[in-house]
Amino acid sequence: MKVRFEKLNRLRELGINPYPYEYPQTHKSREIKENFEKLEKQIVSVAGRMMTVRLMGKAAFCDIQDEQGRIQIYVRKNEIGEQDFEIFKMLDIGDLVGFKGEVFKTRTGEISVFAREFKLLAKSLRPLPIVKEKEEDGKRIVYDQFADKEMRYRQRYVDLIVNPEVKEVFVKRTQIIRAIRAFLDERGFLEVETPILQPIYGGATARPFVTHHNALDRKLYLRIANELYLKRLIVGGFERVYEFAKDFRNEGMDRFHNPEFTLLELYVAYKDYKWMMDFVEQLFAHVAQTVLGTTKIRFSGHEIDLSPPWQRLTMYEAIEKFTGVNISDMDEKQLREVAEKLKVEVTPEMGSGKIIDEIFGEHVEPKLIQPTFIYDYPIEMSPLAKKHREKSGLVERFEPIIAGKEVANAFSELNDPIDQKERFLEQLKLRERGDEEAQMMDEDYIRALEYGMPPTAGLGIGIDRLVMLITDQPSIRDVILFPQMRPENK
Repeated sequence: MKVRFEKLNRLRELGINPYPYEYPQTHKSREIKENFEKLEKQIVSVAGRMMTVRLMGKAAFCDIQDEQGRIQIYVRKNEIGEQDFEIFKMLDIGDLVGFKGEVFKTRTGEISVFAREFKLLAKSLRPLPIVKEKEEDGKRIVYDQFADKEMRYRQRYVDLIVNPEVKEVFVKRTQIIRAIRAFLDERGFLEVETPILQPIYGGATARPFVTHHNALDRKLYLRIANELYLKRLIVGGFERVYEFAKDFRNEGMDRFHNPEFTLLELYVAYKDYKWMMDFVEQLFAHVAQTVLGTTKIRFSGHEIDLSPPWQRLTMYEAIEKFTGVNISDMDEKQLREVAEKLKVEVTPEMGSGKIIDEIFGEHVEPKLIQPTFIYDYPIEMSPLAKKHREKSGLVERFEPIIAGKEVANAFSELNDPIDQKERFLEQLKLRERGDEEAQMMDEDYIRALEYGMPPTAGLGIGIDRLVMLITDQPSIRDVILFPQMRPENK
């Protein structure tokens, strides 16, 4: 860095602005390579970050990297002049540079630009961790590789520069969201926006982030879900709505959880959870086909087929299949005994629903690799879902499990205001027992339901988990550009 600062000062002494305002870029690397026949001997202006340089007396080759890839630049002293060639030799790997010149092909067949002039666009003061290779005792040794996960997540800007494959993950993330949006728009859905700052948090079982509004002198919460506001819109007369929402949950971090994440929620009037199962199959298959060109994906060493139909099991069927225990008629005391036998850790504040969820998460979920709908959940686990039309004690809810993890959650939505209020009261009792994730009472939402909400099917999809699945990434931090990190030790 000391040497680079000295070069920066020397450039300024020569009257060169190391941070100019603009550059007339006309072409990008891939564009030139794909259209070489049309562009050969044409003058182009390219710009990018210098990634390699090879000085050879009165000439040099360098590679610059733009958002599409790399292209080689040929620089010759006789062409750009002695003074500019001396300035070129002061450039470092990592500097952003613009070159204007003629498109040609070298004797080795590499498409390149023969520089007629160049301009420094931004002086890099920190050396890039460029991967280097050498042969030693007949073995290829790689060093200075920017591979440390902690550093890559913390310095994503460097990660994107030196690990080009990372950029492709985020390109695909955008393509996935675009494919979902097109799928929904074509089916008559309206994209909406709902509040992030909420006076009462709800729509999920999670602890919130708390903030304070000075002008109103009141506590507010960052939303943990957008469900209750979207259903208010169904009450208001919109029949198909969706939102890509940034949600926030004040919980631990692991490879499937980041405190800030992206959730797609959508609601359809006059439909139920059975209709929604078919819809989810179609949506996931459409996304994979659009982004990858196939419904067969690879994730964590498994080949997974997203094409319909998917396997369907009730929650009780799935638990019995993988544990051999039928828990369908058990009370809380019996469930605790089963959990103990199965070596599932439970705590005193957990009700029956939480205990069942822990058993399922420990013994069933990790074993479901191919897409599987788990449906018909205990009523205690789902305070916003409609009671099952045939089975007492259950609700009409499903979760699609893929590669051992749930990627979505869906209900026949509860639209009975009296039942909903009773469910909220049950949640308050769980809070009194110490369950900090139990839901709050939302009187305004009850009031909205009292005006009448049509039968409705609702769905929430964890976009980050879906991107992990489609791009075969092992951690949620690999699909979030700037994941939450612990404080940096300096």
